Amino acid sequence: AGPGLKVISTMSVGFDHLALDEIKKRGIRVGYTPDVLTDATAELSVALLLAACRRLPEAVEQVKNGGWTTWKPLWMCGYGLSDSTVGIIGLGRIGQAVARRLKPFGVRRFLYTGSGPKPESAAEFEAEFVPLTKLAEESDFVVVTCALTPATQGMCNKDFFSRMKKTSVFVNTSRGAVVNQEDLYDALAHGQIAAAGLDVTTPEPLPTDHPLLSLKNCVVLPHVGSATYATRSTMAVLAADNLLAGLRGDPMPHELLL
Repeated sequence: AGPGLKVISTMSVGFDHLALDEIKKRGIRVGYTPDVLTDATAELSVALLLAACRRLPEAVEQVKNGGWTTWKPLWMCGYGLSDSTVGIIGLGRIGQAVARRLKPFGVRRFLYTGSGPKPESAAEFEAEFVPLTKLAEESDFVVVTCALTPATQGMCNKDFFSRMKKTSVFVNTSRGAVVNQEDLYDALAHGQIAAAGLDVTTPEPLPTDHPLLSLKNCVVLPHVGSATYATRSTMAVLAADNLLAGLRGDPMPHELLL
């Protein structure tokens, strides 16, 4: 766009795709769309968690390929949320919305980690702030809802997965780069953890021959966290309003303060 570029408006809550240092240097204003996609992304996070822990895609496949025969006591068994411990990495807007939806499932205990404790946010769920290692060791379900930053990049790696229980389920609806995918593949393939659900990957789209897609215990979605008609419509309008306000030199409805 050259020196004429004055305003950038992104139809997303994430901004890791923007060259923020260069944008700041040039004094370009940035609009984004937080808040409006919180509920849709939280709903999808819960759906993905249930799909992974109750093996839903695998079960659908069994119906289609004739694997469903007589009743067998342990066939297609998975793991339930009742009386479980859920660890949330990043108790921001989306993390809180996920916890709010999971609480009625009978979750016994919530753990969370992040850049620091958030006692006001955590109070609603009686969530305990713990180091990442403790969250990995004690959670039955791990849900990643943090932003991608230099501190969180590759945070869920070999060491992290090796600390998780063999029966635990890992879900990521934040950004793909928070996870070391090779380490996740190894953990899933060798039974180090029970299952994973990913709405985000590196790269996107994920190549169809990627090793993760060969695993029965890994559910991968095409980054559809905010994909409800109502949410995408609201995001589009907000992105347009941000852009127009920026061009007029007015305050944006949602400006990213750099």
